[in-house]
Amino acid sequence: MNRLPTLFVSHGSPMLAIEDSPARQFLLEVGKTLPRPKAILVASAHWESIGGPAVTLAERPETIHDFGGFPQALYDIRYAASGAPEMAAHAATLLEQNGFAMKRSVSRGLDHGAWVPLRLMYPDADIPVAQVSVLRGASPADHERMGRALSGLRDDGVLIIGSGSLTHNLYELRGHDINAEVPAWVSDFDMWMKDRLEKNERDALLHYRAQAPSAVRNHPTEEHLSPLFVAMGAAGETAKARRLHSSYEFGVLAMDMYAFG
Repeated sequence: MNRLPTLFVSHGSPMLAIEDSPARQFLLEVGKTLPRPKAILVASAHWESIGGPAVTLAERPETIHDFGGFPQALYDIRYAASGAPEMAAHAATLLEQNGFAMKRSVSRGLDHGAWVPLRLMYPDADIPVAQVSVLRGASPADHERMGRALSGLRDDGVLIIGSGSLTHNLYELRGHDINAEVPAWVSDFDMWMKDRLEKNERDALLHYRAQAPSAVRNHPTEEHLSPLFVAMGAAGETAKARRLHSSYEFGVLAMDMYAFG
């Protein structure tokens, strides 16, 4: 079968699961445009590990509601996809073969960085899903290397998704309406990333924190951009990115979605 692209998805607020927006409408349609994967591996910003990556081996992963202060309707949602323990075990082996110290969890479920976009993309929950963690405190280059180690999964029909946010400064979000005006420090960073991604300027991207405008303001911590580098690495060194969607929420959340390869 033809290799699937890898994806980077900005998942925004958990309210994406129930509240209409351009990003939600895009996710409701994009799954229909892709070849059907045999399994899905998600690198989510909401699962960080220390010392090495971890994978989920649960056969029936629970839906984790890892947030607070939202409407009850969000907590009532269950995403009942089966796990993909064999694929996840293969992913762990590939990472170990590339020098990563691996951890394995037989109990962890799917956090909202995984189930919120997947519930929109694949509402029937009929594709097996596993997660791989991002590395707390690790560099973009470390995450790109993780992706390269996982790239062989694509030969087996696995869709690799990095789920985070192109911009993610929650301190600046407070008090903003969902349709708030976008400040230049957000849009300038967004456009810098788009230009480098589409030109596959990997050295600049891996050093975005020093080179991109307002990089630290857009990402006070890096976990929401780390999944992008996993997706980029898994696509291969020559793969340019295509921006599939662009919108903003609350002025400061860039909801960009990219396909690599």
